[in-house]
Parts: sequence; structure tokens; C-alpha cells
Amino acid sequence: MASVIIPPMPPSARDDALHLYRAFKGFGCDTAAVINILGHRNATQRAAIQKEYHATYSEDLNKRLSSELSGQLKRAVIMWMPDPATRDANIVRHALEGDVDLKAATEVICSRTPSQMRQFKQIYFSNFDVDLVDDLATKLSSGDHEKLLVEYISVPRYEGPEYDQAMVQKDAEALYKAGEKKLGTDEKVFIQIFSERSRAHLVAVGSAYQSLYGHSLEKVLRKAMKGLGTDDPTLIRVIVTRTEIDMQYIKAEYRNQYGKSLHDAVQSDTSGHYKAFLLSLLGTNP
Repeated sequence: MASVIIPPMPPSARDDALHLYRAFKGFGCDTAAVINILGHRNATQRAAIQKEYHATYSEDLNKRLSSELSGQLKRAVIMWMPDPATRDANIVRHALEGDVDLKAATEVICSRTPSQMRQFKQIYFSNFDVDLVDDLATKLSSGDHEKLLVEYISVPRYEGPEYDQAMVQKDAEALYKAGEKKLGTDEKVFIQIFSERSRAHLVAVGSAYQSLYGHSLEKVLRKAMKGLGTDDPTLIRVIVTRTEIDMQYIKAEYRNQYGKSLHDAVQSDTSGHYKAFLLSLLGTNP
């Protein structure tokens, strides 16, 4: 479930474009006005605003936002503007440039459904004229983590809720033998299972593992995939990329794990207009 709050009767794209144009005029930028508009519009509405702004003022809205805003707020707003698939393509492309940001690439690739991945791959090729798998293979080293990403993108996976309980049991046992039971880990087994199985299947594998061996699979994954760097995704990327998809579930899980709301964490750990924008994307504080 999304968390961003859209007005029941939002202004037209033309009105929003006009108010943004006015926010940019005069001495400094009316940042609060920008947040109030863009922080409460969905992807379709943002696309319409960008189109209307360019048609009316012969100027690219993203370029204007980039020149008017600064710091973390600028980063968050610019990341927020595209549709989700285009945003994913931009994040991964940027992650593969220069000093490779494996954490960002992993976070995007491994948290998308097969259908989201297909759309994201198509846009990646269209925008950057290179196949995503080829780009990963070229830019990354040949370690187990990199192999997992390439396999995750390349192998078709079932997206529905059904799974084979016998296969679940078999996979749980295979992961135990490949990880916890042996000295070191057999990474090929982990890569095969985690890249080929559906999300519903993997959830069931986690439950089966807990029942069979008395503790969670997560402990084994830390051993097998040490150094993946996926434990602490950056605040901006998580909030911006998930707020239109499943942020309500993320907020609930955050409260379960840390005993306080994500809203309160952002409230205490950020400041100024940057904080205001992130809070607008998080919606109400449960």
C-alpha cells in the first residue's frame, strides 16, 4: 500500500505548473510550495505537470528544480519526479557509474517483482542504449554477489502466490547443507535458489527453515552473503522508491523491529525542508 497522500480533488496540471512557476520567481525559491505540490502528486500527475510546465514555459521542470533546490532535498525531489520504472533505471545506471554502488543496485534489483523488472529493463535499454545484464556484467566484478544480481535479472520467476511445499522443503534442506552444515558456504546453491524462486516460495522456505532447524534463515544468509551491504539502505532511496508501492507495509515492519514509527525516526533525524518532503511522502503517522 502506498503512503503518499493525494488530495481527493487535486488542482489541474496547468494550475500546479503555474504555482510551481510562481514558487521559482522572486528572491529565492518558495520551497514549501514546491513540497506541498510535488509531495502530494502521484506518478501520472507528476508526468502531466512536467508536460504542462514545459509546454507553457518552454523549460524543463527537472532542470529548474535542480537549479532551485539544493542538498538532500534536491536529491530526494529529483529522484521522486520520474515514474517508478524510469526511476529504477536511473538509480541503477547511476550506481554502476564511477565507484560502483553495489548496495543501491542490489536494493533496487532484488526488491522488484518480475513484471516490474521487465518494465525497468526495457526502459534501461531505451534510455541508455545498453542491456542491463550486459551493463552489470561489464561494470561489476565476478564475485558471488555480482553473479546473484545477474542471475536475478536473467532468470524468469513466477510471480503468483502459489508454491510447491515439497520443493520448499527440499530448498530449505539444500540451504542448510550448503551453508550452516558445512565449513564455509556453497554460494552456487544460494544463488540458484534465491535467483530462480518466487517471492512466495522464498517466504515459505524461510518458515520451513525455522521449523526444521530452530532459527531463522537470516542468520545463514549473513554468513553466506557477508558484505552485501544491503542492511542499511539510504533513507531517501527507500522512501522515494517505495512510497507509491508498499510503504505502509515497510512502516509497519519498521515499528515491529525498532519499537517506534519510521515517521518519528525521520522527524528526529532530519531537518528543514528535506524533512518536510520526506514526511509528506510517508503520509500520516500511525
